[in-house]
Amino acid sequence: MLASDSPSLFAPPRVVDVLLPVAIGAAYSYRVPEGMEVAPGDIVVVPLGTRNMLGCVWPRAEDAPTVDPAKLKPIQRRYNVPPLRPEMIAFIRWIADYTVTPPGMVLRLALRHDESAGFARERTGVRLTDRRPERATSARARVLEALSDGFVRAKAEAAREAAVSPSVIDGLIDDGVLETIVLPPEPAAETPDPDHDTPDLLPAQREAADALVAAVKTRAFAPHLIDGVTGSGKTETYFEAVAETIRQGRQTLILMPEIALTQAFLDRFARRFGVRPAEWHSAVSSNRRGRIFKGVAAGEVSVVAGARSALFLPFTDLGLIIVDEEHDGAYKQEDGVHYHARDMAVVRARLEAAPVVLVSATPSLETEVNARRGRYARLHLPERFAGTRVPRLEPIDLRKEGPPRGRWIAPRLAQEMERTIEAGGQALLFLNRRGYAPLTLCRACGHRIRCPSCSSWLVEHRFRRRLECHQCGFATPVPSDCPHCHEPNSLIPCGPGVERLHEEAASLLPHARLQVLSSDLAGGVERLRAELKAIEDGEVDVVIGTQLVAKGHNFPGLAMVGVIDADVGLGHGDPRAAERTFQLLHQVAGRAGRHSVEGRAFLQTYMPEHPVMQALVAGDRDAFYDREIAIREEAHLPPFARFCALIVSGSDAHAAQAHARALAASSPLSNEVRVLGPAEAPLALVRGRHRFRLLARAERGFDLSAYVRGWMAAAPRARGDLKVEIDIDPQSFL
Repeated sequence: MLASDSPSLFAPPRVVDVLLPVAIGAAYSYRVPEGMEVAPGDIVVVPLGTRNMLGCVWPRAEDAPTVDPAKLKPIQRRYNVPPLRPEMIAFIRWIADYTVTPPGMVLRLALRHDESAGFARERTGVRLTDRRPERATSARARVLEALSDGFVRAKAEAAREAAVSPSVIDGLIDDGVLETIVLPPEPAAETPDPDHDTPDLLPAQREAADALVAAVKTRAFAPHLIDGVTGSGKTETYFEAVAETIRQGRQTLILMPEIALTQAFLDRFARRFGVRPAEWHSAVSSNRRGRIFKGVAAGEVSVVAGARSALFLPFTDLGLIIVDEEHDGAYKQEDGVHYHARDMAVVRARLEAAPVVLVSATPSLETEVNARRGRYARLHLPERFAGTRVPRLEPIDLRKEGPPRGRWIAPRLAQEMERTIEAGGQALLFLNRRGYAPLTLCRACGHRIRCPSCSSWLVEHRFRRRLECHQCGFATPVPSDCPHCHEPNSLIPCGPGVERLHEEAASLLPHARLQVLSSDLAGGVERLRAELKAIEDGEVDVVIGTQLVAKGHNFPGLAMVGVIDADVGLGHGDPRAAERTFQLLHQVAGRAGRHSVEGRAFLQTYMPEHPVMQALVAGDRDAFYDREIAIREEAHLPPFARFCALIVSGSDAHAAQAHARALAASSPLSNEVRVLGPAEAPLALVRGRHRFRLLARAERGFDLSAYVRGWMAAAPRARGDLKVEIDIDPQSFL
């Protein structure tokens, strides 16, 4: 054949689109070099400006314009990892479209490839040879005895078993008594055994578990809500669906709001399946996350328990998604891509044709309405697993029996705490305020110390001897003089935080063992896990905690709960204030009496007649939901309407306000959308940026995302350091 007949010489260079993980609205076109084969979903390295970037070959639109390949830069190389599956590409597109976010920013959540991560270090094992040591010592004798079974052990494991230092092992290797063997890489996660320890379930649990197992077997999208009282064994119930998914050789994703802190959950999983699941959250090292990522993509990791970001892992055969504590606000991503992991989990399950299970003792109003309207199958667990009763709640009217001035624990609550401890039980004091005091002011001039970059008061943290901003992280030592009038020793703390509550509890119960449980204390995740274990083991008499204690922890000895300020979440105009307060207090009270002890809970309140307090005291959850749903529907609030928040921010307040007004003026006219604002945001200054808020409201069935997309396309561009954040379905109104 003549050279001119060669098809490779006459075939035009291929052109593909590559989506990059940057804030751009579309993919870029690149030329495919001769001899390289790529397809949609492949991860490639391409040039962008003066640097190379990872990107994903993106499906090319049918009406894409023709591009001269000679003018395009070539793909540098194809990355040696599994491609993104069509379902994952569809998921990225769906989120980008719904949240009005550049698809490249959503792709960034799914691209976690890093050549420096995910490679396990070479592990070396040792075993005995036929030689004997020339010099005998007691330490060497212990090593020989420990390894006499002939099995290979890692060097560290051999030293630990023989109770010797690693140098003893090295000396025996040098003498030829031990030989080294390269061990296979440690797996990213062990394979769970679905039949390791099957539980005896109550009839209601068995009925719910059978329904979930049947849904897994159908291999079809099916949303379920496990709705059970606290301590009803919801976790054990959905574990049966996980077991069936493992039997099928498929993968499971379990989302949790605070996976880094849920040591008890990991232990329960290990008891049921013999091993722990793969963990995915920020406290896991980058190297291990890289290995888990690759193990998931290769289908080698069968169960992942993770934070919301685990939703973007590249599962090869996702057969089940669990969203535990689905009502928790931590599932909402408040910066970057504004998505709600609970809602996006339902979307991914639909795209993967897999069942999704939402789990909560206090479902979100959105989930409750979906269950009432039949969109989600409700599986109700009305009884506690151990046969104990749900704690009864008693109000303490602070208007009639409040604490003395300067104190925060009412006398009746203090008596109940003392009685509980004397009986051998544990008590929990709950206050959803971190630090020592939420406000520091000068009694001479009345000056309130604020953050220099935010419109927030600085919170005193006495344990650290610092004033801190909970918005931007600014911290400064507590001054000795007022920074405004310079009066010495005039600063006083106002209001209680958990540290101040600890101080008061110590004075009331001098012999009790106290423990403050708050996410901002020094030591990080490992310290918190150790403290949770100490509480579970009964080494603490009184726990003083923030909302961290409501995150599904299991405290066997906890007999009493006291809520110091039950009204703290009701004093502002957030449409979800009543719902969040009810959920939080119900979850906190549910920590008590989960095992053999009978639980009691007390609510210190100035508003015992408030519907939330009445529903909690009466134990009538349905009455609360009935009333709250009726109020939301009448007021056209979510879930009966759709909101989109637009936050305009900038270092110059006038420029930010002017741009917010220009955005409002450019909003498209529509009879189905009402644009409110702009108005100064409740948190008007954060990290030195002034914030103005617009709110678009539409009926539930209206495509608000498409409206906002068209609005932004026609709106004036933000100049300078101005920034516009778009939040479809906002959870926070601050």
